[in-house]
Amino acid sequence: MCKHRNGEWLVDQLEENQLTSYRAWLQYQAIKVQSYKQATTRYLSIVTVTKRDEVIDRGLDELDVALDAMFGYQPAVHLADHNETGLALLCDSSYQEEAYTIESTEQRISITGGSSRAILYGIFHLLRLIQQQEPVSQLSIKEKPKNSIRMINHWDDMDGSVERGYAGPSFFYKDYQFIKDRQRIHDYARLLSSIGINALTINNVNVHQIESKLITDMYLADVKQTSDIFNQYGITVYLSINYAAPIEIGGLDSADPLETKVIAFWKETVKHVYQKVPKLGGFLVKADSENRPGPFTYGRNHAEGANMLADAIAPYGGKVIWRCFVYNCKQDWRDRRTDRARAAYDHFMPLDGQFKDNVVLQVKNGPMDFQVREPVSPLIGGLQHTNQFLEFQIAQEYLGQQRHLVYLIPQWKEVLAFDTYAKGAGTKVQDIVSGDVFQNKIAGIAAVSNVGKDYNWTGHTMAQLNLYGYGRLVWNPNLTAEEIALEWIKQTFGCHPEYEKMMEMIMPSWETYENYTSPLGIGWMVNVNHHYGPNVDGYEYMAWGTYHFADREGLGVDRTIKTGTGYTGQYHPENRELYESLETCPDELVLFFHHVPYTHKLKSGKTVIQHIYDSHFKGVMQVEAMIETWERLQDFVDQQRYHDVKARLDHQLASAKEWRDIINTYFYRKSGIEDQQGRIIY
Repeated sequence: MCKHRNGEWLVDQLEENQLTSYRAWLQYQAIKVQSYKQATTRYLSIVTVTKRDEVIDRGLDELDVALDAMFGYQPAVHLADHNETGLALLCDSSYQEEAYTIESTEQRISITGGSSRAILYGIFHLLRLIQQQEPVSQLSIKEKPKNSIRMINHWDDMDGSVERGYAGPSFFYKDYQFIKDRQRIHDYARLLSSIGINALTINNVNVHQIESKLITDMYLADVKQTSDIFNQYGITVYLSINYAAPIEIGGLDSADPLETKVIAFWKETVKHVYQKVPKLGGFLVKADSENRPGPFTYGRNHAEGANMLADAIAPYGGKVIWRCFVYNCKQDWRDRRTDRARAAYDHFMPLDGQFKDNVVLQVKNGPMDFQVREPVSPLIGGLQHTNQFLEFQIAQEYLGQQRHLVYLIPQWKEVLAFDTYAKGAGTKVQDIVSGDVFQNKIAGIAAVSNVGKDYNWTGHTMAQLNLYGYGRLVWNPNLTAEEIALEWIKQTFGCHPEYEKMMEMIMPSWETYENYTSPLGIGWMVNVNHHYGPNVDGYEYMAWGTYHFADREGLGVDRTIKTGTGYTGQYHPENRELYESLETCPDELVLFFHHVPYTHKLKSGKTVIQHIYDSHFKGVMQVEAMIETWERLQDFVDQQRYHDVKARLDHQLASAKEWRDIINTYFYRKSGIEDQQGRIIY
């Protein structure tokens, strides 16, 4: 158990050697470089604040904990309008709400923000610099978030399980009750606030019968208590709701959004919810998707369904976040005309402009389902009159499930930098989802959480980097993947130059995973339901619409206008032409858009079949190189984290070999074409 004082870590049932992992990137290790200590502490013996509230108090707590750990003292705090020395925390109404500056003179550092939340972010920014032993003299930092809403979606169920969770059970719920010890939630809120997260849902988008009651008095007191904790750290809580709640908990025989009794149910329910939880942000809804109820049941469209809820919640300033993950999950595998990739665009583009101002559509980054490689969803850049969020998945459902090291920031940066051509060249995804291009009233990015009750939060210690990196990236998409990774390394492990060798493991890890798994954008090839490990035909004859169509001649999905499903026609002309033509389609997506012979020559000069062989052998060698790099760090990393990561890497190598051998053998037997290098293929 760790001593608790002013917000310091307090965790029962953790061994002392596990606390380092638990602290994640808020390590606040003692700084022993005397010159740096002297140059820094002269600014930080006194803190002057112009006002106090619960959010600023959490920032002062953080300063106490951090400065005590790093320098061995806690600063004196004064409530005053001005000071000439020390650290000044200033509110300025002329700033945007979440914008802040950090400036230093010879005698003083000032953090000035447009709100208490902005000041809290500024404090974490200053502590981030100090953890990395960056100079704090002559600072002139101006920060404001690119995205106004930066959200985490939890997929936690009240039985304590986490759907697509790979880091232990939920720390919100157990046995259909909220967990009473909330200290871990406080610690989680600290972690999220330190990277600028300002919103989250606390329950699964697949809302089961018991979770439907979160909007009733059975649980609303607990919801408020949880909301209050996050509010202290500048984070707004949302709830996932069951669209069929009028039936499930209201005793009605319908959930038709145009029926008077359904409208009345939601108005009364929402009124009661906001009486109990006045700072609730709103509702997240998954409707008409993967057997979830929705407006389609009653012959209504999604705008009618979402707008009914929007009207009910509007008087309280609430938002309705409506997921666009809607597709036919009962597809006939014999029918090549139906294409799951088309679904979100086909459902929602005809409704562009019909949604209320407090509705926002949440669009997955790709048209399928968080694959290791897929194109950017054409709905982003298609919708021009509708609020929209981009959705990422921090949980590595299809990318090794936090048993494999896969750094996701490079993938997400490719998505954000993608040019949609929605308003001509240079219309990047990052500028659309931030609301800059179409002047959306609600804009931002959401991502599926990757945390659980494991002592290191994320199962794989290195997966903490994806949570950290998500927050930093959605605050500032112009940060490089290298910058984000180095920040995390220095805060999580320390500033010794040896730790930077981790970059050799981290930076190629997405490419590595792609190399030994699913090639050239085809996706899937995983075991059914749990989605872990290779199974080339796992979903090939099932109803989920995730096919590779491999035969003895070739493989891939024809999504062209000319001969295929017409999916390429959903893009603006420049990208439509890029993907429609086999000659211009990027190699890494060629099998997503085209069915080609095994002998088709890629732009790399290799045939498709030789690329499959080579990439899968290369992927295994890349994991071997990861392990060699990590082993060289054994003397520099605490033994708990060293052995944890080493065990995961060893497992990753075994899995990579399994992927290599199963994929290569499958396509060797399909094609009958030998590996040009004569390696063992079974």
